[in-house]
Amino acid sequence: MEIILAIVVASAVIFFGALISMGNERQRRAIDNLHEQISRWAIQDLTIKRETLARDVCVEDPMLWLNELIEKVSGHKVNLQIIEKSDDPQAILCGDQESDIKILYCFNSPKEIERFRKVRKSKLNLIYTHVFSQIPSKYNIYEATILNAGLLFDKEISIAWKALTGHLPSNAQKLWILVFDNSH
Repeated sequence: MEIILAIVVASAVIFFGALISMGNERQRRAIDNLHEQISRWAIQDLTIKRETLARDVCVEDPMLWLNELIEKVSGHKVNLQIIEKSDDPQAILCGDQESDIKILYCFNSPKEIERFRKVRKSKLNLIYTHVFSQIPSKYNIYEATILNAGLLFDKEISIAWKALTGHLPSNAQKLWILVFDNSH
């Protein structure tokens, strides 16, 4: 009788543990979904508010704008100069004139960058001729959008990118910024 009771109690504990675990997973997905919806709502709300401001957007000094952008999203105060540009995929590698910090601005997510690096490594090591080859294994990643880089970020990045590279950006909604120290 005690064995049956122990089996029933153990089964009940396992069953309730599984129910709690499933409930937690469902709550996690709901919270993730809610976070995504709030972000989309905030972006849409800002888009509506900025329509009147967008008519007069100008970026007089694109390099100064990049310096200010990195300071907004990461807190790094830098004095950048362009080291290298790439058109496919679009990227600008800059170096700080006062330190060994390098900053890569691109429209590809870090996952896409890593995929690109792996594919290029297998194709006769052509990666070493691309701006992504400058990225060490350790770097800090920042994402710039209108939520953290300014109300007119997407308009300003289009103007600045065109002035710096001669091409319009592939995705003016989000810019990925990789910051790394090249002294090591």
